[in-house]
Amino acid sequence: MTAYDDLPARPVPAALFTEESTYRHTRLPVDRASTLLPDAYTSPEFFALERERVFAAGWVPVGIAADVDRPGACVVVDVAGRSVIVTRDRSGGLRAFHNVCRHRAARLLDADARELGRRGRIRCPYHSWTYDSDGSCLGTPLFEDSGVPDGQQPVFDTSGATAFDRADHGLLPVAVDTWGFLLFVHLGGDPAPLAEHLGDLPQRFADHGLHRWTPQRRRTYDVAANHKLIAENFMEYYHLPWVHPELSRVSKFSDHYRWQGPGMYTGMCTTPVSRSEDGGWDGLAALDTLGPDDAASGRFVWLFPSCALVVLPNHAFVLLNRPVAADRTVETAVLLTHPAALESPGAQQDLDRLAEFWDLVNRQDLEVVERVQEGIANPAYRGGRMCYRFEEPLHRFQNMVVDRMVGVDRVPGGDAETTTRMFPDPV
Repeated sequence: MTAYDDLPARPVPAALFTEESTYRHTRLPVDRASTLLPDAYTSPEFFALERERVFAAGWVPVGIAADVDRPGACVVVDVAGRSVIVTRDRSGGLRAFHNVCRHRAARLLDADARELGRRGRIRCPYHSWTYDSDGSCLGTPLFEDSGVPDGQQPVFDTSGATAFDRADHGLLPVAVDTWGFLLFVHLGGDPAPLAEHLGDLPQRFADHGLHRWTPQRRRTYDVAANHKLIAENFMEYYHLPWVHPELSRVSKFSDHYRWQGPGMYTGMCTTPVSRSEDGGWDGLAALDTLGPDDAASGRFVWLFPSCALVVLPNHAFVLLNRPVAADRTVETAVLLTHPAALESPGAQQDLDRLAEFWDLVNRQDLEVVERVQEGIANPAYRGGRMCYRFEEPLHRFQNMVVDRMVGVDRVPGGDAETTTRMFPDPV
């Protein structure tokens, strides 16, 4: 009998995806554990259930806070297949709503909308119901600027409608919050505070002042792979020497540490971060508010369920991943800087070099995760053994997924030490 004979046969019946016993091999300690069942990456039934239990039932990073930095600015995001409008109301308060008219459910704003309509209002293109930026219903449909032809107003007059109060027909709200430069939404009712999800990350990044960082470059990638494969690739550095020769020169394999406390995230760091040969990595000015550890380190965090966060002393690189299907993910990459970095001579050229560097690294990653997606679809593959030294963050992440699938509400704890060395000290 081999170590794999007791792994679940493929395919796993969909009814078992919520059973604890289905994941017994992943629940083992990392030095004995096997990966999530392959169906978690290939099954449309698993994907549909995961969308409800993971993405529709918790805090999800969806965008950049600077994109809604004033009243009337907005973004339209997709979470668990639902379209959501995020904006700021007239007093500057952060708001989010389902992108659905309360009358006949028409989509209110297109996916590329960046501003609300005239006077900071949302007008339905179907029957002209109109909403204010706080979500309240203003007109239904006889309202100023409604476009009703002259002389036909009485036909559209609904003032005498029976048992109708506009106050009962505002937009459907969605919980929304920010941390640093990130926007989060939560589709569930009465969610726990975002702070519980983040754990100790705000304290770990306190000196960076991430709320002041702003986006400088963006790219979008259409990835033929499950979102969890992208996550798991980001969390481990086992593959660095073979996949990322350029990254390995500035983030050396032997300089990696585990860097994670309590919270819905996995973390590692490189310290010290090596200087780049062409100046692109460190050409921008570093923050002068950092302590000696942060000033010499790159922090790599996967924020559950779908966001990669790389923070260095002079810039940040973020990957926002939107699952579309079991085998497809749309990824938005954002390069950000702190305000002082833009004052550096040649800052724009440095940003261009950084954008190209991270595009190279990301494309290297996406090539291998698409290869994994192809291989994991083979029914002969039933799971693989964890490599305990390099894949503890994967084990942590996969057990967060399992918790949600089986209905366990838990925030994982962290290491006793802030930074845990993964390699013996050199002799």
